Amino acid sequence: MNNPYEIVGTAFGLLSVWLTIRRSVWCWPTGLVNVVCFFVMFYEVKLYAELITYAVFFGLGIYGWWKWSPGKNADTELPVTRTPHRLAAVLIALALIWTPIQGYWLHQYTDAALPYWDSTITVLSLLAQWMMARKYLENWLLWIAVDVLGIGVYQAKGLYATAGLYAVFLILATSGLVAWWRAFAAERKPDRAST
Repeated sequence: MNNPYEIVGTAFGLLSVWLTIRRSVWCWPTGLVNVVCFFVMFYEVKLYAELITYAVFFGLGIYGWWKWSPGKNADTELPVTRTPHRLAAVLIALALIWTPIQGYWLHQYTDAALPYWDSTITVLSLLAQWMMARKYLENWLLWIAVDVLGIGVYQAKGLYATAGLYAVFLILATSGLVAWWRAFAAERKPDRAST
């Protein structure tokens, strides 16, 4: 691991995911440090779809920080909820349309490495990040898919520390799914008792 951006980005990425599992608002500012570092790193290795991802992640990081901030909704914490079925259908359709179009464009018009795999990671990551900002439980399922794909892509590009980071992210995403599911179930219990 020779790239200083990879080292710092990896450290802040791990911290951010750990804080996200705990539903701490501090996951967002630590995530922004990760985003800036990885943006520079992906530019250096010509994974251009990842540049798009991390540029949008920066905006989503600001949005998530605002959305999760205490006091925004009468001092109540944004609860973990399930993704509404219609919204899930829209997100799936968006992924199925956006991924091949972006992959084709990158393949035809840039020197991007692994444009279709890179695009798949980009699209799923952006959807997962937006879902995370809304505290939709299923964001973790998308992160699990991103992590599995990322391990292979980053190994292929010689980014072994980043591939290792995504292996840890895979474990953390699975842990996040379990933790958020428990939080969702706990938040739903009063509703069931009152009906």
